[in-house]
Amino acid sequence: MKEPFKTDLKAIQKRAREKMEQGAITGAYLADREQVLSVLNEVLATEIVCILRYKNHYFMASGINAGPVAAEFLQHANEEQMHADWVAQRITQLGGSPNFSPDGLATRSHAAYEEGDTLEAMIKEDLVAERVAIETYSEIIRWLANDDPTTRRIIEDILKMEEEHADDLASLLVTLGKSA
Repeated sequence: MKEPFKTDLKAIQKRAREKMEQGAITGAYLADREQVLSVLNEVLATEIVCILRYKNHYFMASGINAGPVAAEFLQHANEEQMHADWVAQRITQLGGSPNFSPDGLATRSHAAYEEGDTLEAMIKEDLVAERVAIETYSEIIRWLANDDPTTRRIIEDILKMEEEHADDLASLLVTLGKSA
């Protein structure tokens, strides 16, 4: 049988007052904050690169099947923007600075920026990028474990949407192949 929950509330209240300037970072935060901030800035760069690639594909999509595919590209771009905002907000909550600088953006990103010259090539490039994000974000979740549950949950929420994007793109490829 599990013992009843006990905590030293007086000690927690004392620490909360002594270290108010640390905001959300308390003694319960077990991760290496600097490493988490570095990884989150990589995730931010990945999301920004994905936004840019999806936006390019949205505007460059052409051909008989372009309408619904372009709409999917735009929806994904908007969702990637939401992910970037979530990550930037978490970086600031952890006392860091979100790195939006274009300098080094491609090297900080896990995903490459590849445009593609046909609708099929665009879909494939987006699918590859989503698959890269799925794998690296899964690794980040395992790495965070229970040391930073809030960041882990944010990455889990993003991962869920990236998996949906990959599924959408794989379905588009099948549909595109059938209409060709």
